Amino acid sequence: MCVKSFKWLAVSLILLGSGSAVQAAETATEDFSTRTYEVASIDSGLLGTSERFRFDSGLEFDYPDAVRGIYVTGNSAGGERFPSLVELVGTTDLNAMVIDVKEDMGHLTYTPEKGSPLAGKGIGTSLIQDPRAMLELMEQEQIYPIARVVVFKDTELAERRPELSFTANGEVWKNRREEAFVNPFMQEVWDYNVEVAIEAAKMGFKEIQFDYVRFPEGFERYGEQLDYSMGEYADSKLDPVQRRVEAVTDFVAYAREKLEPYDVEVSVDIFGYAATLPEAPGIGQNFSKISENVDVISSMIYPSHWTSYFGIAKPDLEPYKLVAEYAKVENEVLSKLEEAPVSRPWLQDFTASYLGAGNYKRYGKAEVEAQIRALNEQGIDEFLLWNAGNSYSQGVDYTPE
Repeated sequence: MCVKSFKWLAVSLILLGSGSAVQAAETATEDFSTRTYEVASIDSGLLGTSERFRFDSGLEFDYPDAVRGIYVTGNSAGGERFPSLVELVGTTDLNAMVIDVKEDMGHLTYTPEKGSPLAGKGIGTSLIQDPRAMLELMEQEQIYPIARVVVFKDTELAERRPELSFTANGEVWKNRREEAFVNPFMQEVWDYNVEVAIEAAKMGFKEIQFDYVRFPEGFERYGEQLDYSMGEYADSKLDPVQRRVEAVTDFVAYAREKLEPYDVEVSVDIFGYAATLPEAPGIGQNFSKISENVDVISSMIYPSHWTSYFGIAKPDLEPYKLVAEYAKVENEVLSKLEEAPVSRPWLQDFTASYLGAGNYKRYGKAEVEAQIRALNEQGIDEFLLWNAGNSYSQGVDYTPE
């Protein structure tokens, strides 16, 4: 990865508007069916150089010595909790935030401004009332900003445009959690999500993190029962598994190419178990192929999410061992790549009581530090912490010896 260095600017503190709860999406003024999503090759805000165009958001950030970040929902980023999260980062060795820009249901966490390609689509919310002010505060506090963009899990777009999704008996297919996915084979879906990523880069985010870059879980079992388009992959000679891998990998490569003028890092979240297999057959994730097309790979390796793996009967009870064993496997896979991305795994800072008595432990300072130490001992210095409610453990040493 080409690590960028951005000079810090001093800015005055700007008061942020707050939104304390998820609000309904703005009323649609333009139907999804009336527009094809396309990405302009040259943006009016790009700055010309003798070699190529570069966009300048007007904000400058240093890439940290090693990214140590936390996940922040749109609700937290635009609400009363944000100052306390800024304080947490500012008073510890944390230095980054992954902030929802397009969340799990497909809504944006802000309202696009008039003139934006995303304006009037009914997908904006007022969770983050002033994204620019938020980013200016992060610039002042030297907090590296990463925009999380959920890609193919998108109930909002699926319901508005069923032809871009998967259907059964004429209805949009949904999983047991009532979540719908859009079709990774469709170019229009790619362009739609790239537009979101470009807008985040224009705001001033210095990294775009794509999440849910995959088909629905278990697709190899029920995919043949669903109706959906194969798009340009209809004539592919590959078997179904490899076609899915090709589509997912091609999206990542395409998105990175389109984002290149915006001077941002590109990262992808991926299931941890994908590194232990040639590819995850149903969801289309090939760890090596995705890694070849990103600057950062972020495996989700929460101990609670593994079954008896690496010879560990109850992984949630042994966070150090689970992370250490995973890191060994990942290091071996990445060592075979000509240009490996930075490894920045997602770690667990939540208690998985849903596993049932005897199968989980309460996670706090010791368990978080154990995971970080396991990574560090395997030569992995970057990490992100996940807690869906953004309630992070107190007193953690984020750079343990």
